[in-house]
Amino acid sequence: MFKRMLSAFGVGGPSVDTVLDSPHAVPGEVVTGQVRIQGGSSDAQIEEILLSLVTRVEVEHGDHERAGTAEFLRVSAGRKVKVTAGQLTTVPFQLALPWETPISAVGGRELPGMVVGVRTELVIAGAPDKGDLDPLLVGPLESQDRVLEAFGELGFSFRSADVEAGQLHGVRQELGFFQEIEFFPPSRYAGRVNQVELTFVASPHELVVVLEADKRGGMFRSGGDSFGRFHVSHEEALRTDWAAAIDGWLANVAESGGGHAMFGGHQEHYGHEYDHHGHHGRRGPGMGGVVAGAAAGVVGGMILGEVMEDVFDGGDEGFEE
Repeated sequence: MFKRMLSAFGVGGPSVDTVLDSPHAVPGEVVTGQVRIQGGSSDAQIEEILLSLVTRVEVEHGDHERAGTAEFLRVSAGRKVKVTAGQLTTVPFQLALPWETPISAVGGRELPGMVVGVRTELVIAGAPDKGDLDPLLVGPLESQDRVLEAFGELGFSFRSADVEAGQLHGVRQELGFFQEIEFFPPSRYAGRVNQVELTFVASPHELVVVLEADKRGGMFRSGGDSFGRFHVSHEEALRTDWAAAIDGWLANVAESGGGHAMFGGHQEHYGHEYDHHGHHGRRGPGMGGVVAGAAAGVVGGMILGEVMEDVFDGGDEGFEE
């Protein structure tokens, strides 16, 4: 995206510019592009070109959190790359996005609070040189999009999104973190449920949808968190009535004392079972519209270079794949 001089070669050295063929992708897709190196006043050699995927992650430390970058994929695009003086050297690359890559765009719009980027690192004379980040807009899979659309249809309001370091109980994960998309519940649950968090854990053959409701306590009812977990294939996710399933689960949470629920293998049956809960009340604009409205109201915004600052001791240890 941004051509920059390679300071390791001094004045008159080569410059590098990483260009993505498209800034848009979905989990599981292959991202392609080129690292373009413009030769300087003399010949040069780059020992290795490394490309990585990074995201902003929140890490809990006692009673507080701090943010930093997590590298979750790294590939070598080339070794012993000779750069001829005054000539352009182009090195193509491919990056296969992990299926658990966080979603950073919905409905073609950036998801507030989320950043995913491609980082170029050049090894020159044995020393790594971390370059600029090229932002990547990762949209949801079709199966994930069906779930997000159901949240919009039911009247949920987008609250925030982030990535948390750690592992979810009972869910097989390949990466050391998971994304949380938080919503305010529909008005009919006001006073009973504070917020609902949505997490996707995808694989080539399965989509796990994890829901967590923060239930408000009262004089005659207990508060606390309640969980729901749906295990479906991507094909089943396209046939599931997610509005009915989610609304049925939340209605049960709101009326009961909380607890845990797991649903897997028979999602169509579960959806039909709760059909009488689905779609009542105001029909929302769909999640693309919900996120678009939230993005317009974000104060200040976030600049990629600021939120991606390395703050972990020792770099990205514990997050590299």
